[in-house]
Amino acid sequence: MNKTVLILGCGDVGTALGQRQLARGYRVVGVRRSVQALADTGIEALSMDVNDEHALDTLPDADIVVYAISADRFEESAYQAAYVDGLSQVLTHFENRRTPPAHFFFVSSTSVYGQQEGERVDEESELSPASFSGRLLVEAEQRLATSSLKGTTVRFSGIYGPGRERLIGQVQEGRIAPETPPMYSNRIHRDDCAGVLDFLIEKALAGETLAAVYLGSDSEPTPLHDVMLWLAQKLGVKPDTPIQSPLRRRASKRCDSTRLVEAGYRFEYPTFREGYAQVMREAGIKTAEQA
Repeated sequence: MNKTVLILGCGDVGTALGQRQLARGYRVVGVRRSVQALADTGIEALSMDVNDEHALDTLPDADIVVYAISADRFEESAYQAAYVDGLSQVLTHFENRRTPPAHFFFVSSTSVYGQQEGERVDEESELSPASFSGRLLVEAEQRLATSSLKGTTVRFSGIYGPGRERLIGQVQEGRIAPETPPMYSNRIHRDDCAGVLDFLIEKALAGETLAAVYLGSDSEPTPLHDVMLWLAQKLGVKPDTPIQSPLRRRASKRCDSTRLVEAGYRFEYPTFREGYAQVMREAGIKTAEQA
């Protein structure tokens, strides 16, 4: 019998994951408030607000549940609803089902870390977020950790990829982050987000024991100045306008995904160079070499 994968919050990353799971022959059900974007994807679309307790009864039994719902705005109430209330309600629902999922995945963020001086962080590092967003994500992670379901949290760093070209646009405008003090940035390509989840799902379905937490970030934490300088060179731009907002020194850390790599995952885009080269190709952005 085909496995069923349920993706709650089937947006950009969820759709990319769903395509991979369909290719494996699984049934994939994608839940989101507006389902038009799932047309012609092969993913079974289900329109729902997970904060509607009664609506959850329409969810199918699933072997794997992926909770990848995002807040619809950067406000504390929106984060509370999406990450704390919504997750808790969904967990309670599946905890009480006659046939619970084999594994439950929660997509979190490296905003749970509050380090600001370029410290290395991994899954065992202290969680001391200064922002409401990080604090609420920690609360959500703790809810999963105390659940009766088998569960894993995946903390992704800054997601970029096709359609996420803001940094490229800033460089094209001649902007650049200051060189000093160095502000380390961490990122992961959208396709690697899907790849990481696909990889961990396969392990779970094979009956392998997963860690409670994995940190998903590419293999080269880099000062943002260096990333933007590399992009400027590729684009043939001479940046001279310092960036202020939104690059406040609210966090500077170096994310270490060693646990994920040691588990066997290999990044499709191991550094920003391969990843941004792909983004520029797909967007049709000409580089200096092509000019």
